[in-house]
Parts: sequence; structure tokens; C-alpha cells
Amino acid sequence: MDTLFDFVLLGSVAFFAGLVDAVVGGGGLIQTPALLTHFPQASIPCVFGTNKLSSVAGTCSALWRYAKAVPLPWKEVGPAALTALVGAWLGAALVAWLPREAMRPLVVVLMLAVAIYTFKRKDFGHAPTRELTPADRWKIPLFGGLIGFYDGFFGPGTGSFLVFGFVRLFGMDFLRASASAKLVNAATNISAISFFASHGPLMWSVGLIMGVFNLLGAQVGTRLALRRGTGFVRQAFLIVVALLIAKLGWDILKEWLGS
Repeated sequence: MDTLFDFVLLGSVAFFAGLVDAVVGGGGLIQTPALLTHFPQASIPCVFGTNKLSSVAGTCSALWRYAKAVPLPWKEVGPAALTALVGAWLGAALVAWLPREAMRPLVVVLMLAVAIYTFKRKDFGHAPTRELTPADRWKIPLFGGLIGFYDGFFGPGTGSFLVFGFVRLFGMDFLRASASAKLVNAATNISAISFFASHGPLMWSVGLIMGVFNLLGAQVGTRLALRRGTGFVRQAFLIVVALLIAKLGWDILKEWLGS
């Protein structure tokens, strides 16, 4: 950040990304394009790693605040975070062999299904969180590993997939699902930072400064979510998913028009 304008611009972007991410995920949709535009000469691993460096501060901050207010099933969600950490590393490593862009159409289809299902089921994510069953205790680590792999390999929508999965598969309400998603997302962020840092330089000063603003935004977002409750988180979830569909759809359309 060489000028005051850079500081204000990227700080504002990081603050808003942290706010959105704390509520329902999706902060990467805001930060990553901003970093790519602002640092066009930087390599993709450098940009992605810097984005994760900024995001992890807000994610851990949101997790800490949620954990004080919302009871989390640590014994079950903790293993999901561990498998997500491993999965994210493996997914990032696979980027060298497979084209990540092939994931875009599939993600758009999945996101459309998630949005339609959530919109049609008005009670979705509003019911009290059910007790986890013995079967859930192996399904949750598997779920964490798969989402972690996806985050390392491609990434967009990871937070939204986590929230939807915790609600749909494990019967959590939206508020507790969002809180649980932060634990898994923190693990995938740490794994991604480790991978990208070991495969090239990161913009450490940029990432750390943005991380401070991301953390502040996460505090505001978490307070909003806790104060407004499950209904607010559900609405925010639908908005973020719709924006993700629009962003990925636009990227696909630009590729088709350019080819």
C-alpha cells in the first residue's frame, strides 16, 4: 500500500469482506477481485495467499465471538476442521495438474440448486438444532474434508457451501451453522496460507494490514448476526449465493464471448 488511497481502498474492501464473511461467508468474492485488479502483476498464488492471510484474521475473530454466544458441537465440528485442513492442502496441490476453471459451470449449477432449495423451504434453517447422531460423527469429518479440498482447489462459495451443508445435512439452524462454518473455514485458510507461502512469496504487509480491517468487519458482522438471529442470516445467505451465481455466470459468459 504505497499511498493513502491504496490504504483506504483496500482497507474498506477488507472491512466489508470481513463483515459479509462473518455473517454467512463469501468475503472472497469481495477481496479477491479487488486484489487482482489492484495488483495485476502479482501471480495468482500470491494473490490467493494474500487474500487468505487477510481473511483468516476475520474468520478467527468471528469464531471467537460466535463461540462465546452460540453453543458449538466442538467434538463433532473439530474433526471436520482437521480433515478440511488436510483437504485444502491436497486441493491446492492438485491445481498444478488440473484446470480449475473447469469447476465454474459445476459450481454455478450447485449454487442454483442451493438457492432454489433454500428459497422454497421457508422453514429451512429455522428449526432448533437437532442432536447429532452417531452416524453424523463420521459424516462431518468427511464433509469437512470434501469442502476443504474444494476450497484449496477452487474456493468461491466455500463459506456458503459450509453453511448449507451444516443446515441440510446435520440439522443446525442458520446461526449455529454459520458459527460452525467459521471453525472449518479457519482451518482451510491456514492450510491455504501454508501452501501458497511455501510455493512463492506473499504480499505480507498488504495481507496483514487488510487483516486488521477484515477483523474489524468480522466483529461488526458477527454482532449483526447474533443480534438479528437466524432469519437475518438466512436472508444474507440467499443474497450472497445470488451474487456468487451472478459473478461466476458473468465470468463464464466473458470466456465464451472471448473465445
